[in-house]
Amino acid sequence: MFRKIFNRLSKKYSADKDLNSTLTDNLSALQKSLGIKIKDHSIYIKALTHSSFLDIHPELQKSNERLEFLGDSVLSMIVGKYLFKKYPLEEEGFLTKTRSMLVNRESLANAAEQIGLHKSLLYNQKYLRDSIEGKQTILSDAFEAVIGAVYLDLGIRETEKVVSHSLIKPREKDETILIDTNYKGQLLEFCHSKKISVPRYVVKNEDGPPHNKKFTIEVYIGEELVGLGTGKNKKSAEQEASKYALQKLKPSS
Repeated sequence: MFRKIFNRLSKKYSADKDLNSTLTDNLSALQKSLGIKIKDHSIYIKALTHSSFLDIHPELQKSNERLEFLGDSVLSMIVGKYLFKKYPLEEEGFLTKTRSMLVNRESLANAAEQIGLHKSLLYNQKYLRDSIEGKQTILSDAFEAVIGAVYLDLGIRETEKVVSHSLIKPREKDETILIDTNYKGQLLEFCHSKKISVPRYVVKNEDGPPHNKKFTIEVYIGEELVGLGTGKNKKSAEQEASKYALQKLKPSS
């Protein structure tokens, strides 16, 4: 099915037989999981190629970074249009917050797994090692890149079908579409509403090797310690600390 693409690429790339076989299998799996008929296979090869993979196969020349940029914009537009129609009575703030929940890193990484990108993505495993956060990042980036590829290859209507199938409907089905997991933002809003000091985050501890860090962060309101959180990076630790702070502060509000 995919021989034409490799015949065309052979003038530009010097990919070996094993790589050709891997690309063939990955594109076939991607086409099936997306429910589409791929026209320009070279776009999807780029979408599946993380920059770290070029260290192993420099003949591929380009990674998915540009497609990721395009896919991010396309996703924002499609999800924005969906929310605009679904919630006709809601204001801009609600729509913006809900869209950010749908297209955040965790949500996109889950969608990537939904369509099997964790099996098809080309990357250098030494780049990630045991980093869960790193894998989540490259999966979410790859999902955006694939959306960019579908848009360029098949147009907006097919792209909307793919986004609906892989991102929106699963969140509707498990009823998590409106669950706000930005606890740091919620805590800041809470402090503003109560006219109290804004949260202050302090790194209490930092353990582990560079590829598998563990951060412990405290959050203070004024001089009072209101929450403690841990995570693979500062952002996730701050979110966890903020979550516990909200649990402590809201019951007494």
